[in-house]
Order: sequence, then C-alpha cells, then structure tokens
Amino acid sequence: MPTRSLILIAFAYALFSLPAIAQPAPGGGMGMGPGMGGGPGMGGGPGAAAGRGGRGPVDCSQAADPESCRYRRDAHQQVLDACRDKRGPERRQCMITETQKTDCSKARDPRQCTARKEAYLACGEQRGPAFKRCVDERMPAVDCSQAANPARCQQHEKARQLCRDKTGPEHRQCLRDALTPAK
Repeated sequence: MPTRSLILIAFAYALFSLPAIAQPAPGGGMGMGPGMGGGPGMGGGPGAAAGRGGRGPVDCSQAADPESCRYRRDAHQQVLDACRDKRGPERRQCMITETQKTDCSKARDPRQCTARKEAYLACGEQRGPAFKRCVDERMPAVDCSQAANPARCQQHEKARQLCRDKTGPEHRQCLRDALTPAK
C-alpha cells in the first residue's frame, strides 16, 4: 500500500509541474538564444528588444565614440526593420543585402567597413563556423596605430588570433582567459 501511494504522489507532482516546464523563457521563445534569428550575431526572437537579443538598445552616451556608435546602432536597426517580416534563409539573404547598402563613409574606419561588406558578400553562402572562418580570412589586419589605446588594441588582436579556431561559448571563454590579467 505505501508503494502505491508513493507512485500516485509522484504522478500527481509530475502533472502539476508539467505546465511550468512548458513555459517559454523570459525575453524570448523556447530555445531562442543569442544568434537564433537570422544573420550572424543577430539576436531576434519574438521577445527581442530593439535588435539586441532582449537587452534593449545600446546606450551610446557611454561609448568611446558616441557619434559612430549611434550611426552603427541606427544602421543596424534599419537592417532589422527591413528584414523583420522574413524568416529562415530569406531573412539571412535580406540581412546580407540590406547590410550591403550601409554607407561606409560615415564609419569610424571606412576601410574596415568596406572590407567587412566585401567579406560578407563573398562568404554569404556559408553558415556557422565556416562563415566566421571565411570572414576572418578575408578581413585585413587591424591597424592599432590609429586606435585610441594602441596597447589595448594589440592585446585584443592577439586574443583574437589565439582564439580564432574556436566557436561559441568556447570562443568567448578563450577570449576572457586571454584578456583577463593573470593574478
């Protein structure tokens, strides 16, 4: 008799907890993580705010170059707005096409902007890590002599080179390890 009541209690608990398990995560649909909504690096689910994967718009007043930040934010928002009604491969193609319309003359580094547009166009047929690798191979080296903090720029460039063969969470952890000063 005690075994039967234990089974009934376990069954009742499973039935009561099932609706809670089926609920979507706050700020997005089930399984909607960063990058799950179209082009590379786009966070986009039904609950995503202003194209930032649910984090809201960027505060450009805190940026090193607020004018450049505002331009990038507005250009990105225009691309998202133009492709909002598309899904899947059609959305990806729309994002690439709309990004090609970006005016690089207003970018902080017009040469880098132009090179990125060309790389995205050349690598457009690839997906995932292959796309990232293709873009990285086509991008020119960063000119740290023009940076606001050349030492920091060189440190970041070394970290990017060290971690270029990794992807996803492994890539982010590699960057953190490379950029965090040893204690």
